[in-house]
Amino acid sequence: MQAKVRDVWRRVVGVEAAAGDGDATKGERKTAMLPSILSPYNPAGRMGQSALPKPTPANLRRLAETPVVRRAINVVKDRIASMDWQIRVRRGYREAEVEDAAARMAVLRRCLEEPNAADSFRVLWEQVLEDLLVGGFGAVEMEATGDLLRPFHLWAVDGATIQIDGRWDGSADKPRYAQATGRLGAAGLVPLRDDELMYVRLNPRTHSSFGLGRLEVAFETVNQFLSASRYAGRLASNSVVQYALWLNEATPEQHDRLIRWWQDEIEGTGRVPLLSCEQKPEVLRFAGGTDADLRLAWQEALIRMIANAFDLPPMLLGLQQDVNRSTAAEMADEAFQSAVVPVAKLLQEHITRDLFAKKLGWREFEFCFNELESRDELEEVQIQAELLRAGVLTVDEVRAMRGLLPLAAAEVAR
Repeated sequence: MQAKVRDVWRRVVGVEAAAGDGDATKGERKTAMLPSILSPYNPAGRMGQSALPKPTPANLRRLAETPVVRRAINVVKDRIASMDWQIRVRRGYREAEVEDAAARMAVLRRCLEEPNAADSFRVLWEQVLEDLLVGGFGAVEMEATGDLLRPFHLWAVDGATIQIDGRWDGSADKPRYAQATGRLGAAGLVPLRDDELMYVRLNPRTHSSFGLGRLEVAFETVNQFLSASRYAGRLASNSVVQYALWLNEATPEQHDRLIRWWQDEIEGTGRVPLLSCEQKPEVLRFAGGTDADLRLAWQEALIRMIANAFDLPPMLLGLQQDVNRSTAAEMADEAFQSAVVPVAKLLQEHITRDLFAKKLGWREFEFCFNELESRDELEEVQIQAELLRAGVLTVDEVRAMRGLLPLAAAEVAR
């Protein structure tokens, strides 16, 4: 199989085969891992490039560490990162006509399962999905290795440090992106060609080179929720006193004596205070002393707005008082279709187009998640069985849909 892969690599990609696997050139990373820790982002850009820096990444990431937002991000990120996936022949191609399809698909799968020396598939793409949901700037560096059995390496890149050349004309030889590393001089910006960086944009728009992250949409709402939550916390912990005593005709001397007596004898002791004066002191309350003072209804409304920004039902963020058994399943399915499926399809399209087609030139293959079409396993099996009985699909086609090898190839592998 290894000999076949080497022959196909020579013919399809057009690179010189190395004398041996040990002599293969290793892909070296150009981008810095965490440049934002060392210095702020450079808004200037290099000469001849229209650099557009992504705004407020630090504020967005700080909000991403709060409980409600963390829950919303994890619902989408963990669901996609834990999905089963496969490499298959792309629509419009027939597997029988693709030369050494099984061997090359095995190479692609092995490389995606171990994209670099440190990360697994899930670890790598969780980082990208986090940046994608927070700021709409998921980025992955793609470097060719020259190794016939491991043709590429992938590294997650801090998408907030990526600058985009607004005047890029589509030429493969000209840099389309640059990473601001925080260093001085020419080393401060690392140019990257279109086939060296996978830049994933969420909610792309014509008036901006950047995407729009879901947390960006909920930015003001999250700030308001944090303010309301802090106020309720102070109020509930009695850090702000909600009442006062008013003595109508007390002299300044009596007023001072009363304060000292209260602080020395009553406050914090639990004793019953006894007051003797001509007029009964009046208690002034600054709040009602009920749950309404905590603004719980307002906090609930803000959580619903945050859920809307993430395309999730409020049920998944902890609001379950209006959910029953008949609606919970529908809401969960709605969350999958509206929040998970679009992001997963966007990711698989970028892997197919940027990595397989642009970087390797293998346009006959595609990456896909196996769980996007149906979340109900029993329903999916029933549909496939009906299509088999009707003659619409063959056994090998159904096996391909489930990420399995053709029946003949499976028997040979056994």
